[in-house]
Amino acid sequence: MVEKVRLSKLMSMRGLCSRREADVFIERGWVSVDGEPVAVLGTKVDPAQTITLDKQARADQGRRVTLLLNKPIGYVSSQPEQGYRAAVSLIDARSRFHSDRSPQRFSSTQLRGLAPAGRLDIDSQGLLVLTQDGRIAKQLIGQDSTVEKEYLVRVEGRLSEEGLRLLNHGLRLDGAALRPARVGWQNQAQLRFILKEGKHRQIRRMCELVDLTVTGLKRVRIGRVRLSGLPEGQWRYLAENEKF
Repeated sequence: MVEKVRLSKLMSMRGLCSRREADVFIERGWVSVDGEPVAVLGTKVDPAQTITLDKQARADQGRRVTLLLNKPIGYVSSQPEQGYRAAVSLIDARSRFHSDRSPQRFSSTQLRGLAPAGRLDIDSQGLLVLTQDGRIAKQLIGQDSTVEKEYLVRVEGRLSEEGLRLLNHGLRLDGAALRPARVGWQNQAQLRFILKEGKHRQIRRMCELVDLTVTGLKRVRIGRVRLSGLPEGQWRYLAENEKF
């Protein structure tokens, strides 16, 4: 007998939306299973059943924005901490990149539910994704995400060949083996890291394990989206033709 799954969980697993969004859509009667509307939270369904979102749900998703911010050092990615501001506080009409080609007009309503899809430490800078779209958040930070994140990391210390090998594969953090990475020298003082995971302060902790000290860290790419010429402290919309 096939074990049934909560509808909201199955919707998230299929990438239709986040679980939180699924609950909202279900409550509003915007979800159908095998053509029959479902409006009861907690409903369980057969994993083989067909789930569809009606046009109101799709329109709601279409209005959700995703922004790319070049986060400066000194800002926290999510909740503000004592003495520091959250990165989202940088988002307003004045800080929008003047070369942003998106036809979207900025509105303060776009700040509602805008959350970082992946963290950058307070002492790190570079590309930060802020989104209202649970599908994008799941793609970038979901447990099964394989989206690459690329960093330029300035270091001090002596790195042996064995240390470089361990940075690429062989280190453990929090009692678990890290996924294979791609790490190499960008120049004499800077390493390039390409990761497919994002544990807390991962790069700094990896470097500590091979006797390196990080003195600067900048994220320059997430998937196929690059920081490129976006100035520090400014933001732009993710273009319709851009995919992570």
